[in-house]
Amino acid sequence: MAATAAEKWVTRKVSIISEYLMSFAGHVAGKVDDIIFIDLCAGNGVYSLGSRKELYPSSALAALALEAPFTKFVLCEGDTERSSILKIRVNKNFKSRNVTLLECSPATVHEKLRLYVPTSIGKYKSASICLVDPFSFEVPFQTIEALADLGFTLLIPFTFAINSQLNFEYYLVEDRERLKRFLGVTTLERIEKGVTSNSQFYRLLVRTYEQKLLAMGFNAATSMHKLDSGLMEVPMYCMGLFSKQVSTKAIQSDVKAAQHTQFELFEK
Repeated sequence: MAATAAEKWVTRKVSIISEYLMSFAGHVAGKVDDIIFIDLCAGNGVYSLGSRKELYPSSALAALALEAPFTKFVLCEGDTERSSILKIRVNKNFKSRNVTLLECSPATVHEKLRLYVPTSIGKYKSASICLVDPFSFEVPFQTIEALADLGFTLLIPFTFAINSQLNFEYYLVEDRERLKRFLGVTTLERIEKGVTSNSQFYRLLVRTYEQKLLAMGFNAATSMHKLDSGLMEVPMYCMGLFSKQVSTKAIQSDVKAAQHTQFELFEK
């Protein structure tokens, strides 16, 4: 069955995402009736790594395997083939989980999420965390605004192809309109002014995105993680957590402690 080709660093990213999910669930457990995980770009569920084609679960399947008090999982994938394969894998390995699979694009997914993800009303309380990880600029900021209206906490790894061919000049010129939709801006003047490198371009993108979410009333916590990639040629990438419901700093502190422990165990 098909798997998505990926670089080795992606396994570390999935591990970090899992730690964020564990901490989020722990922080809201006992305070709400439902804890919900949404993967906006779930893929087919499995990565294929390196020349040996080692298989590794994506964030969607890794989340389903967590021993965390999530009561509902909503996995979204716009590609029909990938969605069908994901359905087979979920049905085979996670029959006991409450999983909803939605075949829809990131641009329209919020319309279905309104129907399938219960939001707090009256005495009923829910807490939802949405992973936005397309490895591209495909998710328009308009979708992020809709997710914010639904009250979701957002977990966003800022990862996309950026290298000698798909460089800052390419995005600022040839892919300009898509970049503007991704950032939710009408002009790119603040970003392109004086940009001379991919790393500088990346930092300005993340800063612009974070500032827009802060202006929407989110509290935010960002962390930087080492990167060794031929597709994303910057030394580090940013993981951002944005919420109006929980303390992002407290969750980030949990994740840092867990990752440090894993690192020490690995070193021994």
